[in-house]
Amino acid sequence: MKLVILVTAKIELGLEVAQSWQDVGAPGVTILRSHGLHTLQKELEHGDIELPRMVASMASAMATLIENVEERGEMILSLVDDDMVDALIAVTNQVLGDLMSPNSGVLFVIPVERAVGVRHHGQS
Repeated sequence: MKLVILVTAKIELGLEVAQSWQDVGAPGVTILRSHGLHTLQKELEHGDIELPRMVASMASAMATLIENVEERGEMILSLVDDDMVDALIAVTNQVLGDLMSPNSGVLFVIPVERAVGVRHHGQS
């Protein structure tokens, strides 16, 4: 099994990617909102956002900031059989455009030695 993870700032297309993964057979797809630290740092530098002043540390300030700013990205995850990985990459490229292009996203695959509780749609 493989864990396929996509991180993209194209949040308007995240649901479409997730649906595409499901359409090609991914047994389950999870969407998480995310914040890229680099993006937050750039926004701070340009004055687009401000750090809270009444916090104990920089880590606390960043945590407070993350809780209060709009999400800038999505992580899409699916645990799939090895033979499904190429199909997920293909439909992701169809929806987002070439992942090798700047600002499209990053997709990576992690081998999973063991997974408990994985069910395919239609199984109880």
